[in-house]
Amino acid sequence: MAVYKIFPTQDASLYTESSSMNTGLDPILECSTYFKSGVSYTSRYLVQFSNTEITNVLNTLVSGSNFKTYLRNFKSTIYNLNTTSILYFYPASGSWSMGTGKYLDYPLTTNGVSWLWLNYSGSTLWPTSSFGAYATASFDSSNPGGGVWFTGSSLGLNVVQTQSFNYTSPLDITVDVTNTVLNWYSGSLPNNGFLVKQQSSDEFPTLESAATTFKYYSMDTNTIYPPQLEFRWNDYTFNTGSSAQTILTTPESFISIYNNEGTYYSESIARFRIAATPKYPARVFITSSLYNVNYYLPESRSLYAVKDSTTNEFVINFDSTYTRISADGTSSYFDVYMNGLEPERYYTILIQTVVDGVTKVFDENILFKVSQG
Repeated sequence: MAVYKIFPTQDASLYTESSSMNTGLDPILECSTYFKSGVSYTSRYLVQFSNTEITNVLNTLVSGSNFKTYLRNFKSTIYNLNTTSILYFYPASGSWSMGTGKYLDYPLTTNGVSWLWLNYSGSTLWPTSSFGAYATASFDSSNPGGGVWFTGSSLGLNVVQTQSFNYTSPLDITVDVTNTVLNWYSGSLPNNGFLVKQQSSDEFPTLESAATTFKYYSMDTNTIYPPQLEFRWNDYTFNTGSSAQTILTTPESFISIYNNEGTYYSESIARFRIAATPKYPARVFITSSLYNVNYYLPESRSLYAVKDSTTNEFVINFDSTYTRISADGTSSYFDVYMNGLEPERYYTILIQTVVDGVTKVFDENILFKVSQG
């Protein structure tokens, strides 16, 4: 029932179009193939997350070994897909510097990583031979460079991931990179971030009709869609102790969050407690209101989700493993880690539960805001 997100420390795209050009501050990350004046060009991108933050999450937050980590990138522009287009996600080999450039700056900025250089123009070239242990690269002979990465086959580890795209599949990136993160955490691999590229057979096309554009938002975007490393783990528990409260048995009910403070700092962890009561309670003789009695949501069948109130997009979607609603002696509840939500925005909580064979989603306009701490 836990979702925790961290954001990149650096990212940049690498272009054959201008092999010394740095794009560290560009709002777009690109791994495209394209033509200009009849010449074929290719781009790849790098994105890195703090090893300190990763270690902190795994040491202090993740419960046991039942967790997954996903690299998430959000689409800006994607078009001219092949029947099936594939992106590869490799752990990068070699320490690189983000720089402060943007695509086709005039004059070009060359003070950071590029297709040719790891750090700045004239520093250290990306190797094109004599790679380090378990590392490799691929490039067109007329365009040496483009990064170096570790391969799963030589390591005996499943650290190379892919995501396939077509015109009917989701175009945002959500790829399971748990194995790579665990190898960074253990020190088996150095954390130089991810290198993202199209499959080698699609790079450097000879026909303009075969060129494919993949553009995603970078950490420097002015939107709410920067890259994310998303940790999900199951810390669900249902232990009501000696509580006399019963479990909700009718889908016709009122649902609310009774301890919603309305505004939360981005560093906070909020425990939202749920008030649930039937709309039409059974008739019994009591001396107080029936609507003062709280009910638990059904065990193992109740989920929460969080969506951006402006865009109506889910930032945490219903998940039968990772967003189950827990319960203790007080009430049903769930925790939200505010660090993974963009500050100065409003969010809406939704509750889904299965009662008497009916699956119902409660959207009761339960709002909260995240403020920059």
